[in-house]
Amino acid sequence: MKNICAVVYTSNTGYTKKYAELLSKETGLPFYSLKDATVLDKGTPVIYLGWLMAGVVKGYKRASKRFTVSAVCGVGMGESGSQINDIRKNNALPKELPVFTLQGGFDISKLHGVYKFMMSIMAKTVGKGLANKSDRTPDEDKMLKMLADGGDFVSAENLSPILEWYSKDER
Repeated sequence: MKNICAVVYTSNTGYTKKYAELLSKETGLPFYSLKDATVLDKGTPVIYLGWLMAGVVKGYKRASKRFTVSAVCGVGMGESGSQINDIRKNNALPKELPVFTLQGGFDISKLHGVYKFMMSIMAKTVGKGLANKSDRTPDEDKMLKMLADGGDFVSAENLSPILEWYSKDER
């Protein structure tokens, strides 16, 4: 049994912070941005949430050097529960470390600098490809709409797998 003490997160556009707040509310654990988590002792067991960029959980390496990361949650544009094997591989996460993914959202206006530039190109390229695809799946339709119009898909329901793991782990 792990004695998880906090939720720590890194957010770029606010979706990961929303999930950290929801997870905190559901578990009773305090939440801190990685920047503000210096109030926690080195080695403190935490659940870490980071935004995804090209399959990399931003801030994870830094968090893992300071804390005992008990679970990792990557927040991105893809469906919750997707890409877990890629996330594990891209971040060199140990097999025994629980990994979760959560669908956050997309709002180009919240991005700055190189991220805004990269995502505007990605949105145009992927969006065009999806728009031209005649046999889109419902998930692809949702992604096309998100790329074109933006969207916020943060929901407490998406936390169900994490909360199930947490409640089993904390008994």
